Amino acid sequence: MARTGKPVKRAKHEAASASKSRKILKSKEDSKVAAHAEAVRQMVDPLFEQQLKQYEQAVQHFQQQKFVKAKELLEKVQAGPGKELADRARVHLRIVEQRMAKQPVPTVRTPEEHYQAGVGMMNVGRWDEAREHLLRARKLAPKADYVFYAMAALDCLTGEAESAMENLKIAIQLRPENRYHARNDEDFAFLQEDPRFTELLYPEREASGL
Repeated sequence: MARTGKPVKRAKHEAASASKSRKILKSKEDSKVAAHAEAVRQMVDPLFEQQLKQYEQAVQHFQQQKFVKAKELLEKVQAGPGKELADRARVHLRIVEQRMAKQPVPTVRTPEEHYQAGVGMMNVGRWDEAREHLLRARKLAPKADYVFYAMAALDCLTGEAESAMENLKIAIQLRPENRYHARNDEDFAFLQEDPRFTELLYPEREASGL
């Protein structure tokens, strides 16, 4: 008597196994396609290119032990579109913060040292500390045009138009060449629409009636 049932069950099992294998292969293929698509997207994405460039610059600064600049760039990389780069930046950032915490705080005494410290704080967005250093520099060197210029730039970055105009005016009075520097300085973008700013930087226009 012929046996029945088992060949049918075996056939069903083999069919199910083949279907499962096809699903696994398709899943792997889909993953490869997705990975390739992501790689292509990153290659043509200008934001990713910028993120990669910032990461490379951050690593260079890190190797040179310029931790403040490295930290600033790594924070920007974290916000970029590439997840892998963002993860790498996060790891480096933790190391940078640990290294910075171990660094001794330098003694700041002279006007130049306070000025440099103030500009450094401006570069990382620490406005209050920047202002404190620049005010000390101004007190120690009340005729230093570069201190007034930096304070004007800080005022612009913090949205204080009146103070910015006053400090920039003094900086130009102390050193007229500051007028030409300010014309191309992005820090003064806040004042571009202010007619007083134009009058201060382009006095020749007022003289000619333009």
